[in-house]
Amino acid sequence: MAEKQSQPGKPTGMLHKVESRKRLSEVAQDLEAACQKYKFAIHDLKEEMKQKGIKFNLHCLVYEVSSPHQGGEGSEANGEMSAALPCRVSVYRQGSGVTLVAIRPTAAVEVFHAPQLRSMAEEVEAVMLKIMDEAAV
Repeated sequence: MAEKQSQPGKPTGMLHKVESRKRLSEVAQDLEAACQKYKFAIHDLKEEMKQKGIKFNLHCLVYEVSSPHQGGEGSEANGEMSAALPCRVSVYRQGSGVTLVAIRPTAAVEVFHAPQLRSMAEEVEAVMLKIMDEAAV
């Protein structure tokens, strides 16, 4: 069962963190399915690094998730935002469970002083948090 650590749209810090009791492989599969459901692109960064001969010691999967249309708009409106795009969701074993964690897009808007992107960040964050929550349950 998933335990939410923060709520979408509430200023509870930089991270959104969700705990799951599922196996890492199940969470990864469900994260990919949720991304497809909400039409978010996903890239398995661990797999891409493996192809380049780089190995992670931590049993961790790092996914880049994005809404390509909104990501492009965000970068166009504030070039500095491109440093935080696409969003990443990290999935790793912790104790007897699995943790999903991501930097909230609304927090990134604050870091980059881009209030004109607040509304878009809230939309992206709402979907991203649904994706994480669905993958964890």
